[in-house]
Amino acid sequence: MGKRKRETANKIKEARRELTFAKLKNVPSSPRKMRLVADMVRGVEVFKALGLLHFSNKQAAVDVEKLLKSAISNWEQKNGKKAENGELYIKTITVDCAPMLKRLRPAPQGRGYRIRKRSNHITLYVDTINKDTKDA
Repeated sequence: MGKRKRETANKIKEARRELTFAKLKNVPSSPRKMRLVADMVRGVEVFKALGLLHFSNKQAAVDVEKLLKSAISNWEQKNGKKAENGELYIKTITVDCAPMLKRLRPAPQGRGYRIRKRSNHITLYVDTINKDTKDA
């Protein structure tokens, strides 16, 4: 690796150390269904988002709620203090496609229909509200 690439990589690593995030991989739900829940909580304060997710009818909300609790815990570990009401918000939440399982279902006259069992990866970044107002 060249010097310029190494320096750029180190800058990216340093910038990522400041961020607090949590990842959930290979969730057995389609990305389209998961994005409906992700759009519901994007940019919302974390404790309000926990309430939205807890009382949501969608099955995907259970996975996102678990991930959000993990991200809050990661932030508390990194900063050494408890998260207070109104301090944290969901900065970004992304839902990406994961590898899909391809299966065959028997069909009439000796044919087979394809079934694609989709799954997804979720990445959730949490940040403090006060930090953004100081920078602006």
